[in-house]
Amino acid sequence: MNFDWLLFVDMGIISLSLIVATFLRAKIYFFQKYLVPNSITAGLMLLLFYNLAAPGFAMTTDFLQNLVYHLLNISFVAMSLRTSKEARTNSRNAYVTSVGILSQYTIQGIIGLVLTFFFIKTFIPGLFPTFGFFIPLGFALGPGQSFAIGSKWEAPVYGFEGAGSVGLTFAAAGFFWAIFGGVFLINLALKRGWVKRPEVHARQKEVNNSGLYRKDDLLPVGAHLTTQSEAIETMSFNISIVLGVYFITFLFLKLLSFLLAFAGTMGENLAESFWGISFIFAAIFGMAAKKILKFLKVDHILENGILTRTAGFSVDFMVAASIGAISIPVVVYYWGPILIMCILGGFATMITLLWIGSRLFNDYKFHRTILLYGALTGTLPSGLTLLRVVDPEYSTPVASDYIPAAGLTFLFAIPYVLVIDFPAYGFRDGNPLYYWLTAIFFAVYAAYILVAFVLLTRKKPRGRFKEIWKKE
Repeated sequence: MNFDWLLFVDMGIISLSLIVATFLRAKIYFFQKYLVPNSITAGLMLLLFYNLAAPGFAMTTDFLQNLVYHLLNISFVAMSLRTSKEARTNSRNAYVTSVGILSQYTIQGIIGLVLTFFFIKTFIPGLFPTFGFFIPLGFALGPGQSFAIGSKWEAPVYGFEGAGSVGLTFAAAGFFWAIFGGVFLINLALKRGWVKRPEVHARQKEVNNSGLYRKDDLLPVGAHLTTQSEAIETMSFNISIVLGVYFITFLFLKLLSFLLAFAGTMGENLAESFWGISFIFAAIFGMAAKKILKFLKVDHILENGILTRTAGFSVDFMVAASIGAISIPVVVYYWGPILIMCILGGFATMITLLWIGSRLFNDYKFHRTILLYGALTGTLPSGLTLLRVVDPEYSTPVASDYIPAAGLTFLFAIPYVLVIDFPAYGFRDGNPLYYWLTAIFFAVYAAYILVAFVLLTRKKPRGRFKEIWKKE
């Protein structure tokens, strides 16, 4: 019998890379010192394999690219289904954190837009006009979103060859900024007194950075049972809910595409944009499913631990696959603008977050800033990893304040993700009006951030402008 093994071959290769990366982290001090996630180490191994060895076996990165897209959506469903059992967080802190997140969406987007048109007018006139938007897509939004939206800009619709791979490259660069830049900032904060030495010192002495629990460690509980196993496993049931919600998302987008097709080319283009941001619809249907279960008073069957593990699994495999799916020839072709944009985008994110965070937040300033920095260059797990260095037990409200802030920011992200397609429409249709609309949109975002910053800091001194970190 001739069964198709391609799915399990590729999944097996990713799994082996994660296993090897885990043991490398456990044995090599470099990975422990710089808190390098195993998924990134695995991704680098996959990058070499799929670019150098896999072509000899007639293997491509097509499956990896599909995996990145779908695991992104699944992670959003799983996290949106989680129920919060924590005490209500401070609404001001959540809003202030949201302003901090949006500030980087805006700053990274403006830098990308300006650099793109600088290159178009000078050295690279044929550069695709959305190229610079990979800074916020890859840094602030993450590899899944960067790849999904980048893939829309590829041929034959818009003609941006290798856009998905370029998006994954920016995301990989963002992870390196998160890891090495984050460790640099923590050491700088320790040296300058931005964070108390005992907090970091105790973390360094007590934590096990190998990535594996020791034999005599008290193992934490990762999940509980909410169903009786002879009927159905709790994991099976919760994952079924996750996949069921994702299937409903697919059906909704198919229906939406069918209806929009009646509007002609414009409707079809809009439908295509919706498929590119399917993670937003996945999260919305996840939240709706949770509300329905709560209304039916059966929401206790949702097990936070399993949903968290599902999202964690999705992120680990997604990050590894996203780096492995990068095409080295594409990176080499665009190496100039990629290098310049990643360097300037990373430095801008670091400096502006230090400046804004030290003035915007009232408490745990560096804790909140380092979480934002990690999340807005890598992913939320990157930010939480950096936060753990100064808050090993998550005893501060910083992590819990981020969750409602992310939900609030989610509403602002919908028009943001739609508008970054405008330069692509302008390129396709030869209509410069779309470029001006994009510039106006970012100007409105910048004005909103500026007004919010002024109002939130009006009752306290803002320090000297050239002072990157305002101390008390």
